[in-house]
Amino acid sequence: MSGLIIRNVKKSFGPVDIIHGVDVEIAHGEFTILVGPSGCGKSTLLRMIAGLEDISGGEISIDGRVVNNLQPKDRDIAMVFQNYALYPQMTVSQNMGFALELAGAKRPEIDRKVGEAATILGLQPLLDRKPAQLSGGQRQRVAMGRAIVRDPKVFLFDEPLSNLDAKLRVKMRAEIKALHQRLKTTIVYVTHDQIEAMTMADKIVVLHGGRVEQIGSPLELYDRPRNVFVAGFLGSPAMNFLEGTLRNSGSPALTLAGGSRIDLSHAPGASAGRPLVLGIRPEDIALGGEDGVDAIVRVVEPTGSETHVAVEVEGKELTWVVRERVELVPEQRVKLSFSSPKVHFFDRQTQQRIEA
Repeated sequence: MSGLIIRNVKKSFGPVDIIHGVDVEIAHGEFTILVGPSGCGKSTLLRMIAGLEDISGGEISIDGRVVNNLQPKDRDIAMVFQNYALYPQMTVSQNMGFALELAGAKRPEIDRKVGEAATILGLQPLLDRKPAQLSGGQRQRVAMGRAIVRDPKVFLFDEPLSNLDAKLRVKMRAEIKALHQRLKTTIVYVTHDQIEAMTMADKIVVLHGGRVEQIGSPLELYDRPRNVFVAGFLGSPAMNFLEGTLRNSGSPALTLAGGSRIDLSHAPGASAGRPLVLGIRPEDIALGGEDGVDAIVRVVEPTGSETHVAVEVEGKELTWVVRERVELVPEQRVKLSFSSPKVHFFDRQTQQRIEA
């Protein structure tokens, strides 16, 4: 089956271009997350898929049918909003079945579909309550149930967990992922939280400034980011970056502005003297020997399973994640190693990835 295809979609508000020719193909049953910083255009793109925003150019098709000019109710989609959008005067059961009533469904069919969705989401004891009597997580489940009863071709989620506390967000992430595995329906999910994207998605679309920076599986984007933006956006704590110049005389090394030398276990595919950006994730930094880079410990933050350490290298603050029990104190001087084969190289001017 075709799934959802977005071809060269653009959006302008007057003279201001918001979406710049986005192309995305989402297979039937795929869980795709649109992620990026605030203002990158992800919610606007979702609203265009839903028909809540007109597109300025391009084409959107669902299961092979172009939907550019169709009303939202005719697109066979269901949307779950950030603020739940429940009717306060209606019970849970009435909220979940209201769209079916509007569509002219018979009462036995409505009751059956509401009952099935309530069973899936554990809402049976709450069907006679009103939204004001529910917790945030329960309201979110009701909003999801209202979408499920419609049995749409595509579910659209617009930052559905942003109003929940941290513990409940973790629980709801697992519930939404389990729901997708059970229903096997296409999901397009918008979030600015890259942890949500990494833990839930089959495919991630990274947006920045109304353009697609990279599309791929969570681990593909984490292990092989296409550019500095993607590398710095995905990962918590974020990737560290150091600027330097490549030296190939003898063993390969990167010389930093202050003269520090980072010996490289493998050389990037670049000529000597080329200005590079070296990226290394906090968990890939290690204590070095005499050949390590000088660093000063600034802040030590134990979290239990690991310790986050803010260190300074040539005046630049980096984050180092330590999983072993190591005694570190502020102002301590240490030697750090960045020679892991997991380091990433980017061209300093274009910000694009350089393969080793």
